[in-house]
Amino acid sequence: MQRREFIKGSAILGLTAIGTPAIVGASGMFHGTSQRRIHRILSADRVNVGTLPVLRAFAGNQQDYVSPYVLFDEFGPVHVNPGADPLRVDAHPHAGVTPTTYFLEGTGHHKDSLNYDFQIGKGDFMMFSSGKGAIHMEESGQELYEKGGDYHGFQIWLNTPAMYKFDDPSTTVFRYADMDMINNDQYNARVVLGELYGAKSGIATQSPAFYYHIKLKPDGRIDIPTDPTHNAFVYSIKGTLEVEEARQLKKNQVALYERGDSIIQLYSQQGAEFLVLGGQPLNEPVYSYGPFVMNNEDQIRRCIADYRSGKMGDPDAVNR
Repeated sequence: MQRREFIKGSAILGLTAIGTPAIVGASGMFHGTSQRRIHRILSADRVNVGTLPVLRAFAGNQQDYVSPYVLFDEFGPVHVNPGADPLRVDAHPHAGVTPTTYFLEGTGHHKDSLNYDFQIGKGDFMMFSSGKGAIHMEESGQELYEKGGDYHGFQIWLNTPAMYKFDDPSTTVFRYADMDMINNDQYNARVVLGELYGAKSGIATQSPAFYYHIKLKPDGRIDIPTDPTHNAFVYSIKGTLEVEEARQLKKNQVALYERGDSIIQLYSQQGAEFLVLGGQPLNEPVYSYGPFVMNNEDQIRRCIADYRSGKMGDPDAVNR
C-alpha cells in the first residue's frame, strides 16, 4: 500500500509586546514589534484535476504552517465557450476532510451520494463535510454551458479534527448573507470564515479557522490581527503585495507565516486581491491517501474498504 505520511511538528511560541509602528524605508508598510515573520514563500504548481486546470499551493505538506487546512487549489481562471464540454472532475470519494469551494466567477454543478444535486455560483461557499465517507462529482455549471464566461475559484480543504473523522457526512451551501463585509477607503474584505474587525461569518467550523477574501485599493494597506498561537498564510490572486521585511508576494504565490506574533501587515502600491487563511493547528498526525485524510494507517484501510464495499455510495449513480 502506498501512502503519504505527514506528522505535525512542534513550534516554540514566544510572547511579543506591541510596539509603536514605524514606516519601513521608502515602502508603504508600517512595522511594529508584533508583526508576524514569514517562514517561506512558495509558488503554486500547475496541475490538472480531471479536465480542470488547477494551481496548487500545497497538498498535505507544510502542516506546521497551514493546519487546520490541508490542501489549497485555485481552479482557473479559464474561459468557457457556450456549448463547450463542461470542465469536470468525475465522481470520487472523500473521508476525514472538508473540501470547501468558493466561487469568484462563473457557476458550478455539484452532485453527491448524499442526494444533493445543485448549481452554485459567484460568491457562494460550499462545505462538503465528508466525515466517514461520501462521493461527489464537480463540473462547470449550466449557466456557463449556456452563456459561456469565466470559471474561477478555490477548493481548499479543511482537515477534520480526530473526534469528528467518522461523523455522518453533510453538504452545505452558504450565500452572501452568511458572510460579512468590510468596505473602506483602503480595502474591501469578505469574512468567509472567522471574524475580522467586528465583521463575523455566520459559518461554523469544527475547529477555529479564518478565511478572508480581501481587495486592497491602490496605495492601500491592512493590518490583520491574528491569534499568535494560530497558523496563518496569504495567497496572492492578483497584483503584488508588499509583505514582512518589504518582500514581494506576487500572483499565485503563498506566504507561510511563523507563529508567535499577531499582526500580518500587507500593502500594495497598485492594488491587489488575495486570501488570508489560518486557524488553530490541530496538532494531530495526518495520514493522507488520495482523497482520504486520517490520523493513522488503520483508518485509511477502513476508508478504502468502505469505499470498495459501496458504503460511501455509488460513483456511477453520482456521475449520471
